[in-house]
Amino acid sequence: MMDHGKAFELLPGYIDNELTLGETVEFEHHLSGCAVCHCVLASQRRVSTLLKTSKLQFTAPAELRARIKKELNPRESLFQRLVDWLPSWKEGGRSGRAATGVMIISAAAFMGSGMLYLAAPSSDVRLSQEFVDNHVRSLQLNHLIDVISTDRHTVKPWFEGKIDFAPPVLNLAQDGYPLVGGRLDYLDGRTVAVMVYRYKLHAINLYVWPGHDAGDSAKVHEQQGYHIAHWTDGRMNYWAITDAGKNELYGFVKSLRAQAGS
Repeated sequence: MMDHGKAFELLPGYIDNELTLGETVEFEHHLSGCAVCHCVLASQRRVSTLLKTSKLQFTAPAELRARIKKELNPRESLFQRLVDWLPSWKEGGRSGRAATGVMIISAAAFMGSGMLYLAAPSSDVRLSQEFVDNHVRSLQLNHLIDVISTDRHTVKPWFEGKIDFAPPVLNLAQDGYPLVGGRLDYLDGRTVAVMVYRYKLHAINLYVWPGHDAGDSAKVHEQQGYHIAHWTDGRMNYWAITDAGKNELYGFVKSLRAQAGS
């Protein structure tokens, strides 16, 4: 025998014709002898009818819609700001609005491309990052040196036939920067020569490849904890990177340039 609790559970399904045949028979048998459930069923049917026939749609006031939109989008889009800046969008005729629309889209595209250009890192910044990555990789993967020697007359001939230029190989041991070897690497879209020096326990990678720019003074900056110097002498491009201090790198560059010019 079905009780009220079970009947109340089945009532919504009965109204929507979702009960099985057995459940329907059992529910109607209970309903025929229960005035309470019969009353509840009638009430539920009236509510269901009202929900289906009443116009319950509510149109929010313009002020409420504007406030909700502002909360959802606290920063106006570039397009919307341009619309607000150009009163002719609202005040002009159809042709005026169309022309203004073209102007807005063009201006937005121009400003967007300009911001992308300004946000893009410079070639020097990208190249500096490439040198940092390469320097770290050479230390971690034991690819610091291909030819191990403190003798420049051993390191310099090693490059012959492997690259299309002759890198200057100097030994700066008397200045505290002994040569320990060399290797080949690939940077800035080409194969470069790398001479490896030491300052105490710090490795100094010196990257060299041909360049025809006028000679300039060395510029030193820090990136990700490494000091980087780069310069040209009118024949070669030089980039040096180390985890030694800034002054130590300046000393290395000064010694190298002094010997290269002698």
